[in-house]
Formats: sequence, C-alpha cells, structure tokens
Amino acid sequence: MAITRERKEELVETYTSLIQKSQGLILIEYRGLNMKGMDPLRRKVREASAELHVLKNTLALRALEQAGYPAPKELFTKTTAVAFAFSDPPAVAKTLTGLAKDSEFIKIKGALLGNSVLSAADVEALAQLPPLPALRGQLLGLITTPASRLVGVVASGVRQVVNVVKAYADKESGAGEAPVAA
Repeated sequence: MAITRERKEELVETYTSLIQKSQGLILIEYRGLNMKGMDPLRRKVREASAELHVLKNTLALRALEQAGYPAPKELFTKTTAVAFAFSDPPAVAKTLTGLAKDSEFIKIKGALLGNSVLSAADVEALAQLPPLPALRGQLLGLITTPASRLVGVVASGVRQVVNVVKAYADKESGAGEAPVAA
C-alpha cells in the first residue's frame, strides 16, 4: 500500500525530531524477522534508554538531511531499523551487538554519532566502552587525583613549618623554667 505525501512528510518530521533528540543512531538490518519478532528487540532497546524504529530508507535519508547530519546512503539499503540512543550510546550498542550475536536475523550496519559515521566494527568497539556512570566516575577520579596530591604536598609543607615554629617556641619557653621533678 502506498504512503500518501502528507503521511511521508509527517514521518520525515517525526524522524527529524527523533534524530535531534538523540545522542546517536545505531542502524541494524533485520532481514527475515517479522514485526512480532521485533517486539523483544524493541523491549531490550527500550531498557537501554533508546527507541527502535523501522524506517523507510528514503524518508530516513531525507530526515537526516533536514536535521543537518550526514546521510550515508550505503547504510540505508535493504531493511533498516534505527535505534535512537537518547542518553547512553555505548549501552545501546552493547545491547544491539549482543542481540546480533544471538540472532541470525539481526546484523549491525553502522552508526551515526554526532557528525561521525561509524562502521559495524566501530559499533562493536563502542559496545566495549563502560557505561556512562562508570566513565563519569573514572573521569572524576582522574580530575580529583592531582588535586588531592597537591593538597597533600601543601599540607606537608605547612605541617613542617608548624613543627619548626612549635619546636622553636618549646625551646624558648623551656629555657626560662626549671625542669619539673616527677
């Protein structure tokens, strides 16, 4: 059944909105998988804070162009489903690569992260990254380590000066007094 021009424009508008909200798009081929078989796939992707949509290739390319992103035609061939990663692209990549390994029907095509086009191998490498909270923790650790070392160095210098002043004060106060017998 043919799609009307109005419906196509509506779909392009919807796709453009999803693209603009996303931090990344991961494209898969789902040849041989029916819509009922897509439901578990959609559920797993939703758990990774993303949405999976089956797109018409020409409309998806038009939406990418409208959103100002690269539109690699080689990724939009055959059947195409796109996972719109709203918060953590590595988690979505991990979910999809795991599902692709377990299914003969799903194949990773590539991804778009910002203005970068990633190959299927790049998506697998992206899937190996730790989750976003772990990356934030590592970054925070890298930032705070030099600061804590600096505080330690400064504190030890101050401590040494205080010890010298205290020793001098003790020496001065002890010179005028007689030793106390115990």
